[in-house]
Amino acid sequence: MSANTTPHRPVMDSRHGDCKDRQTSTTIMAENDTLECVTEHERILQEIESTDTACVGPTLRSIYDDQPNAHKRFMEKLDARIRNHDREIEKMCNFHHQGFVDAITELLKVRADSEKLMVTSQTDEVIHCRLQQRNMVTTVEKLQLCLPVLEMYSKLKEQLESKRHYAALKTMEQLEKVYIPRVSQYRFCQIMAENLPRLREEIKEISMSDLKDFLESIRKHSDKVGEMAMRQAQKHRTFNSALTKQACLGHYTKPVYSVIGPTHAHIHNALMRDDDDVDDEDEDGTEEEADEEILMAHDLVDFSPVYRCLHIYTVLGNRETFENYYRKQRKKQARLVLQPQGNMHETVEGYTRYFNQIVGFFVVEDHILHATRGLVTRPFTDELWNMALSKIIAVLRTHSSYCDDPDLVLDLKNLIVIFADTLQGYGFPVNRLFDLLFEVRDQYNETLLKKWSLVFREIFELDNYSPIPVETEEEYKLVISRFPFHDAEIEKQDFPKKLPMSQSVPQIYTQVKEFIYASLKFSESLHRSSTEIDDMLRKSTNLLLTRTLNSCLQNHIKKPHIGLTELVQIIINTTHLEQACRYLEDFITNITNVSPETVHTTRLYGLSTFKDARHAAEGEIYTKLNQKIDEFIQLADYDWNMAESDGRASGYLMDLINFLRSTFQVFTHLPNNNNDHGSMSGKVAQTACMSACKHLSTSLMQMLLDTELKQISMGAIQQFNLDVIQCELFASSEPVPGFQGDTLQMAFIDLRQLLDLFLVWDWSTYLADYGQPTSKYLRVSPATALALLEKMKDTSKKNNIFSQFRKNERDKQKLIETVVKQLRSLVNLMSS
Repeated sequence: MSANTTPHRPVMDSRHGDCKDRQTSTTIMAENDTLECVTEHERILQEIESTDTACVGPTLRSIYDDQPNAHKRFMEKLDARIRNHDREIEKMCNFHHQGFVDAITELLKVRADSEKLMVTSQTDEVIHCRLQQRNMVTTVEKLQLCLPVLEMYSKLKEQLESKRHYAALKTMEQLEKVYIPRVSQYRFCQIMAENLPRLREEIKEISMSDLKDFLESIRKHSDKVGEMAMRQAQKHRTFNSALTKQACLGHYTKPVYSVIGPTHAHIHNALMRDDDDVDDEDEDGTEEEADEEILMAHDLVDFSPVYRCLHIYTVLGNRETFENYYRKQRKKQARLVLQPQGNMHETVEGYTRYFNQIVGFFVVEDHILHATRGLVTRPFTDELWNMALSKIIAVLRTHSSYCDDPDLVLDLKNLIVIFADTLQGYGFPVNRLFDLLFEVRDQYNETLLKKWSLVFREIFELDNYSPIPVETEEEYKLVISRFPFHDAEIEKQDFPKKLPMSQSVPQIYTQVKEFIYASLKFSESLHRSSTEIDDMLRKSTNLLLTRTLNSCLQNHIKKPHIGLTELVQIIINTTHLEQACRYLEDFITNITNVSPETVHTTRLYGLSTFKDARHAAEGEIYTKLNQKIDEFIQLADYDWNMAESDGRASGYLMDLINFLRSTFQVFTHLPNNNNDHGSMSGKVAQTACMSACKHLSTSLMQMLLDTELKQISMGAIQQFNLDVIQCELFASSEPVPGFQGDTLQMAFIDLRQLLDLFLVWDWSTYLADYGQPTSKYLRVSPATALALLEKMKDTSKKNNIFSQFRKNERDKQKLIETVVKQLRSLVNLMSS
């Protein structure tokens, strides 16, 4: 290719559609040949010269795809083009040959000049050597001046390596103020001066690292320090009567187990000696005789990193930075310490660890407060404590609510008291903790109530609901020692004899006293007056009686397996328990020494509790009797279309009456030794008997008037009448003593008048006397009479298809229709 070639416009490949920048072979060819006159082979040669090698293949393939022997003619053209380019290359080489020859000639002339330069170089070396000798002498002189600086710097390095950081800071100060200014013109001194700030930063970082290790150490040992402080507080509360008295009055003095740290002077001296700890030999004689607790605190926690770091930052002018960092980290640790474990409420150990960590944290802060000047301040510790106190109260309020074991709640209360006493001894206000104890007390009472609920249930389930038999005087004394029972009539009886209540009564009374003792345990050490404790006991006992015991009684009464005899015995038992409430009042009074006549003294509410239980038992007696009556009535199988009665009462009804007789016989055989109990059981029996008769009468009436029953014959009425007669005979036989006159028979008066009206067929009298107070059928309403008559009317129509041909039947039918019309008129009149 010629050197005179120039680029030209891109050529578009018509077959492959790719447009690339192409360079023309030579300017001569571009000028002489136009695109219109070139041959095909010349065009291909131009493409080969101007196209990338990747595109040559398709171009060459087009040569062979053309006319036959075309490739030979193309090869000839290609050879000619190659020869043309060779001639151009040869011309170019001939043009530059003379310049190459001139360059070789110039190079030969340089050889002579190089030899002269070598002689000049040797002369310069001699001169340079003499200058070096002179410089060495000057250097020795200057080094003697710099040696003290180097020695001090070496001393600084040794101090840093031996971790004598405070001494290193002093050496740095001497270097900066005395030694380096003497030789400040030297570069190495400038480097030293530049390194000193970096070394100070390293000292700061190292001391800060020690502080972080200290913070990690106290985090691990806080529970041990707290355990030590709480144990000592408990000892002082137990054995130091003077301190206990002050605690009760709300005045606390600084306890001797307070961890008082070394003075600022001691810390400074220790730092100057580069000791790791503050030496005990510098302490006063009184501190050498310090409590075991102080020695244990220093054994567990090494406070010297704090002192060193504080002093280093003070010397470096960054005390405020250190104080802020320390307080920030301690706040973070406080939040971690205050975070309880999820299962803390399950064991007393969980609460103990929680309290120990918190006490340990604030004991350490109290130590830092007294051992340093301003690292922490009283406002800072007060802020930490207020934050902690809110968190502690929230945690204890939540976790205590999960606890259902009264013993664990009692242990928690004791821990809170010791915890409060310990921290108040260090000057932290704890009134809110004692307020929290009242909430915990309520939770404790709740757990007690749940526990005693199970106790009461078991007592009721195991009771045989029979009077307590006593065979000997010893057995009798054993019973009355557990329950205050006094009855002159029973005491006169010979052994063996029976006490009216069942065995659950003395057991319940004993358990109530045990509950009072358990409730009293929480009131201990709360620094409350006897009046307040008395009020607490009475209120918690009221809850036991009115809520727990009452609920257990009510639930037990409603259990299906409790029979009538058991229900009557429960009524007797509740009467005795009600009478024993005044003895429980005296029991609480003897414990607290607070007279019941004191103003605002809470009274026990056992009276209403046991009355409610009696009413529930009585109602259950009536309900169970009625349910039994319903079961018998469901067995009734009347033939409502029978022609005539068989002359005897129904079997189901006789069975029902026999059941009622035996039931009320049991009522009359209940213990009747005490007049009160006899009248009580008699009253219940009378009410139950009256209730049963009324229910039986109502049920029979409903059976007769049932809307599902469409037809009733006169024979069925007669049979039904025989059953009602048996009910009346039962009522008149005085199944339960104490009824006056025919009071019990009046339960069936509605049925009797209705049946008599139909049996006698006395409609003229009924209609004539209706509305008059002296009416023979006063208890029969027109609606009732109409409903039953409609059933008999339908029977008369369908009984015999030939009845219309019999005069008597026709007359009876007419009479029924007439009476029905009149009854309907009366019903409409009453409804209007």
